[in-house]
Amino acid sequence: MARWDNFHVWRARLPHWRADGVTYFVTFRHSRPLTPPEVHVLFACLLQPEGKRWNLDCLCVLPEKTELLVRVPKGSGGKQAELSDVVEKAKSKAGKAILKKSGERFPPFYRESYDHIVRDVDEFHQFWESIIFSPAEQGLVEQAEEYDALYVAGA
Repeated sequence: MARWDNFHVWRARLPHWRADGVTYFVTFRHSRPLTPPEVHVLFACLLQPEGKRWNLDCLCVLPEKTELLVRVPKGSGGKQAELSDVVEKAKSKAGKAILKKSGERFPPFYRESYDHIVRDVDEFHQFWESIIFSPAEQGLVEQAEEYDALYVAGA
């Protein structure tokens, strides 16, 4: 028996667990490294649903992957948005903008994202630290706060 409200699982290439009132860790790889302007396009598209369709705890768009911690609240009609729909819409919007400038045929992101229900506070802190410190660990900046494609709620 699941310990979450309205728990269900669906599967594409990867399994996707869904429940009400949980925090998700989401990551997706890019099919090629993004240029700095492309990083900013994707970052802006992922920030757009903030406060409307989801609540971000942190978000980091790196040249080769994107990671975020997010909660999907119930909307005004009492229905929760589907996490993968919000992620895919942002990826689609960013992909179209990038394709328009690059002339490529396909968006630079792999189609499916990996998502994971964060199970407890310790796991939340592990994901949070991993996301926050990844720009410095990859040598993109000296200090995490210098990276301009990093969003931390309340910072």
